[in-house]
Amino acid sequence: MSGVVINNMSFKVGQTMSVTGVPHSDAAHFVINVGNSEDDIALHVNPRFDAHGDTRAVVCNSYQGGNWLEEHREGGFPFNHGEEFKINITFTNEQFIVALPDGSAIHFPNRQGDEKYKYINFDGDVRIQGIEIK
Repeated sequence: MSGVVINNMSFKVGQTMSVTGVPHSDAAHFVINVGNSEDDIALHVNPRFDAHGDTRAVVCNSYQGGNWLEEHREGGFPFNHGEEFKINITFTNEQFIVALPDGSAIHFPNRQGDEKYKYINFDGDVRIQGIEIK
């Protein structure tokens, strides 16, 4: 994976991670990954303007044992090229709650079941401006 990688920054049950950024003016998609490593991703958030056969869709998934699991689609697509966004990801024992900029939320199961993740990755057509965990 390329993009920005953050290792050894704990994201634990009960915490919320806020991510602000701006999609590029010609963005096809961008990615936020949370997990234990590049090969063990508990939460993959992939807003797709026009990528992988999807248009204006937010796709979530997880990656284990060298394989992507079942894709999860829920909510709208509140992203625009060149406009700042803020996503809040709340981590519970059972799920990740991904609050999108329009106030809608995606509920994605914590398939790995871990209580702490230390790998965060941002990739694709986006400029990440800030990340905060509290």
